Amino acid sequence: MSALMETPLRESEQAAAVRQTSCAIVGGGPAGMMLGLILARAGVPTVLLEAHQDFDRDFRGDTVHPSTLECLDQLGLSERIHALPHGKLRTMELHTPSGVVTMADLSRLRTRFPYILVLPQARLLEVLAEEARRHPNFQLILGAKVQRLIEDDGRVCGVVYCDEHGEWREVRAELTVAADGRFSKIRNLAGLTQMQTAPPMDVVWFRLPRKESDPAGHAEIHVGGGRFVILLDRTTDWQIGYVIFKGAFGALKAAGIGELRSGLAQAVPWLADRVAELQDWKKIAVLNVESGRLKTWHRPGLLFIGDAAHTMSPVGGVGINVAIQDAVETANLLAGKLRGGHVSDADLAGVQQRREFAVKVVQRIQGVLQDRIAAPSLRSDQPFRLPWLVRLISMIPVLRDIPARILAFGPRRVRIARQLL
Repeated sequence: MSALMETPLRESEQAAAVRQTSCAIVGGGPAGMMLGLILARAGVPTVLLEAHQDFDRDFRGDTVHPSTLECLDQLGLSERIHALPHGKLRTMELHTPSGVVTMADLSRLRTRFPYILVLPQARLLEVLAEEARRHPNFQLILGAKVQRLIEDDGRVCGVVYCDEHGEWREVRAELTVAADGRFSKIRNLAGLTQMQTAPPMDVVWFRLPRKESDPAGHAEIHVGGGRFVILLDRTTDWQIGYVIFKGAFGALKAAGIGELRSGLAQAVPWLADRVAELQDWKKIAVLNVESGRLKTWHRPGLLFIGDAAHTMSPVGGVGINVAIQDAVETANLLAGKLRGGHVSDADLAGVQQRREFAVKVVQRIQGVLQDRIAAPSLRSDQPFRLPWLVRLISMIPVLRDIPARILAFGPRRVRIARQLL
């Protein structure tokens, strides 16, 4: 049964306050906030609904890649973002039993921002929200839990939500954009399911303090001995991803926190002096790694972007940046249509056509890295051997820049159209 609203509202819902706007965005993550800001700047009346009361959620992606930094610079926000406490990653290194391989060197890129900025996602979203609120045609509603889609003659024309006080409200719009992440409520309401792949791993995330003597300026991946560990330098601490086989978290937890400490110390010996700070599981989160994609990203009056359209693996930390590229291209293609008062299904198909190839390429690369590097490194019964293609790329200078460009910009550079600035 379709979750598009086919039954009348209850009496209490009929009395709901109704807002009318051009674009209703569901989800205040990077894609939703960036789209809302650009549309508001372009003069498009926009309402953004965010289910939470604030942006603070731990272990969200905290890496802002050059593609996003260039767009923020176009919006005049570069200095404000860089004024926040942050780290900079210029290289990505793979540490293996046979030596260290530089997987990507962003310092060689031709960009004003040849690095990945590491800062809490919540702070980035706060800057975007503050800037968007400067525009009178933008409204951010926190604590808004969307419950239904409103449909009129086969076209989605808004949403019904429950506000922070438990009151029913409506937003009616020419276009509704689902930017509500990998567990998209709107995707479920629309009765859509992503085509899923089966990544072989999950990731246990936690943090440990960083010392002055620790390595700086790069991300590290440590493999060997049946372990795969990711280290991200956050300036004051390390964000650590301890990779395990899919579904193995229950067994790891049953073995006790000491098993995690021991495994981490063996994989990254210079962290052995602080693994004792892992006292219990309360500050440890597990990410169920998924990768999927909707066959069709749109319905009449409804568009999906970001993880709502295509769930990304955490490999490379590119999820935020792919989602923001979706938002930028959506604004580039649809802002004029929204100002004109009508967005056709063909217009929405144009967004998918513009973005789908890049998403497929990134997901394919992530799948290869998961299958050829991550999964083999977790097998303790055989020595880890770096794939021949990775060894080849690391030895030839002209090839070494390719992974950095893909990591930084994806298959194609995306910029905000001049007429929207």
